[in-house]
Amino acid sequence: MPTSALSSRTVLVTGATSGIGYETARQLAQRGATVLLHGRTAEEARAAADRLASTAGVNGGQLCIYAADFARLGEVETLAHKVVAEHPHLDVLVNNAGMAAPERHTVTADGNEIAFQVNFLAHYLLTCLLEPALTSDPGGRVVNVSSSLHRTASIQWADPNRARRYSRLAAYAQSQLALTVFAADPRVTAVSVHPGVCDTALLPLYSHEGVSAAEGAAHVVRLCDPAVEIVNGAYYDRDERVEPSPAATEDRTVKRLNKLADLLVGRNA
Repeated sequence: MPTSALSSRTVLVTGATSGIGYETARQLAQRGATVLLHGRTAEEARAAADRLASTAGVNGGQLCIYAADFARLGEVETLAHKVVAEHPHLDVLVNNAGMAAPERHTVTADGNEIAFQVNFLAHYLLTCLLEPALTSDPGGRVVNVSSSLHRTASIQWADPNRARRYSRLAAYAQSQLALTVFAADPRVTAVSVHPGVCDTALLPLYSHEGVSAAEGAAHVVRLCDPAVEIVNGAYYDRDERVEPSPAATEDRTVKRLNKLADLLVGRNA
C-alpha cells in the first residue's frame, strides 16, 4: 500500500470497539495512523485492540486504548484530560460512539436523556476539552458520525430530555440533529457524515438490511485524510457533500445549542 497522508496522524475514534467505529479504527491503522481506541470499558477497548493486532495485521504499537462510559460525563472529562496529557497534539477526533434510544425514557446520573447525552452531549464536552490538542497545529479536524435521520428531527429547546413526550425515534433523531448542528461551531473545523445504512447495532432504526460496517467506515476515514479538503460545518451523505437540514447551519441555532449544551454538561461558558 502506498504511503498514506494518514501515516503521521494521530486520531481518536470514540466507540471503536464495534461497528463503524471498529472498522474506522482498522482502516486508519492499516493506513499508518496512530489510533486512540475508545471503548465504554477498558476491557472492551483492550479486546478491540487485540483483535486488530491479531486479525487485521495492525502493529499494536499504533494503538492506544482509552475507556469512558459516555452515560457518565465525569468519565468523559477524565478521558479528555488523559488524552491531552498523553497526546498534546491530536490531528483528528472521530465522534462516532452512539446508541439507539431505549424504548423507555431513561435519564442518566447527570440528569440528561440517555441518547441525547451519549450521542451528543458527551461528544460536545469531549470536543470542547480536546480543543487545545486539536488546534495545537493547523489542520486539526473533527468528524461527527451523524445520520440522515437528523432531517426528521427538531430540538425540543424547552424539554431536551423529552420528559413530557418521549418517542425513542424522535429522541435518537434529536441527538443526531444536535451533533450535525455542532459541526458548524467555529471553534474547531468539523464536518458531519451519514455513513449510509450499515449493518450495525443501529440498523433496526433504519431498515432491515444495510451495507457492511467497513463500507460505512470508508466514508468516515476519507474525511480524516488531510488530502481531502473540508469546509467547516459541511455535511456528507456517504462521500457526497449535500445540504444538511436547514437548522444545522443557522447561526442562531448553533449559538442556542452551545448555550444549552454548556448548561447540560455543567460548563460555564
